[in-house]
Amino acid sequence: MLRRLLVIAFAFSTACSGGSKAPASNGSAAPADLDLGTSRALPVADAGVAAVELDAAVAIAAAAPAPVAPASSGVDFIDDAKLLYRIAACGNLDQPVDPALTKIVDRHCKRIVENLTKFRAQYFEKHRTWFEKVVPQDAPKIVVYPFGGGDLISALVAFPDATEITTISLEQAGDPRRLKTLKPAVLDASLGALRAEIGGLISVGSNTSENLSKGQQNELPGQVSSFLLGLVAGGYELVSMRYFTLTDTGEIAYLEQAHIDALDAKAKKGGKTLKHDWLSPNFSEAFQHVEIQYKKPGETTPRVHRHFGWNLGDDYLKKNPQLIRHLEAKGKATMLTKGASYLLWRGDFSVIRNYLLANLAWMLSDSTGIPPVYARKAGMVQETYGVFTGAFLEGAQGGATEEAMIAMWAKQPRRRLGFRFGYVDANKQAHLMVTRPK
Repeated sequence: MLRRLLVIAFAFSTACSGGSKAPASNGSAAPADLDLGTSRALPVADAGVAAVELDAAVAIAAAAPAPVAPASSGVDFIDDAKLLYRIAACGNLDQPVDPALTKIVDRHCKRIVENLTKFRAQYFEKHRTWFEKVVPQDAPKIVVYPFGGGDLISALVAFPDATEITTISLEQAGDPRRLKTLKPAVLDASLGALRAEIGGLISVGSNTSENLSKGQQNELPGQVSSFLLGLVAGGYELVSMRYFTLTDTGEIAYLEQAHIDALDAKAKKGGKTLKHDWLSPNFSEAFQHVEIQYKKPGETTPRVHRHFGWNLGDDYLKKNPQLIRHLEAKGKATMLTKGASYLLWRGDFSVIRNYLLANLAWMLSDSTGIPPVYARKAGMVQETYGVFTGAFLEGAQGGATEEAMIAMWAKQPRRRLGFRFGYVDANKQAHLMVTRPK
């Protein structure tokens, strides 16, 4: 056991080298600024026609898919996860809660269930046929969703047969242990804050950057609670929940109790933010990345969702390449990006963009996906749905990239899209696009 702890401790210090330093000035953003009344400008460096040179990695063939790592070690927080599943995500409503908390939880779940019922009817039922027609049956069941803060639910909507889903964003997973110790008044306030922080998630399937950042200060783990909400919406059962780090080669290393204790003691005031203008988490680095295994009732083989709290800007990824190494080991994957603040349009997000182009078997996105100039250079074709007449955020408006996006939608046949899935355009019109190899 001592040797195992030493190995994991070394892996953690290697994977997080540079993580305690000041993060890159241009960090990644999770699905953001979807509230039409509060959208803010986000400066976007125009990709331009001159910026078409791609990294050589685009041409490198991806490795064979790696098997899902068995969660045979590390602390399993399944009991904490089940409590969050019941109280925060409002699953298993027939399961009783502490009588002192019943009124608080019932009031919270009444609102959650109302919104979740509407969301399920809209996305899991009414528009299910659109995804069945558009998503190829042979698309890989391994899904990678960069800039997907808290948004497991959208991946489950689009890819219900996925066996492995990876989400990545600036927001860290969160400490699940506090719920069982919260006094009623604190729980009531925390649940109210959680409803505000995830409100967009169960209305339009995404949230604002501000709310996602605030979630790291909640006494409840904002990201984990959002993920469990997605599992409740999709009718999935919990199997396990573990926290992990990456070795220098990108392999999963689950955290043992001794290491969690050491990190807790080190971070008395909380963890480190991954971007200078993001709120620092009020929990330690032990709870930065999470793995949740889940299944449909009757299934014998668990599915896996992993969330990485990671800055996807070039500066950070070049200093901390473990995530890209981990992703590349999966081989060809199905990709999803939406509500991503147009970061893939920018020159300082080339590393993650080149990873996507080198490894996507099929990709669904809104206009915050890969610009046409990069897709063509990598030998991709793109198909448009709905209407796009301009970028949703002011900071992305004007310039060659937006013009290329507008032209692409204008030139292609009008393919109907009867629902919103990500950003709308400048005129509040729903749109999506598919990017795939020729």
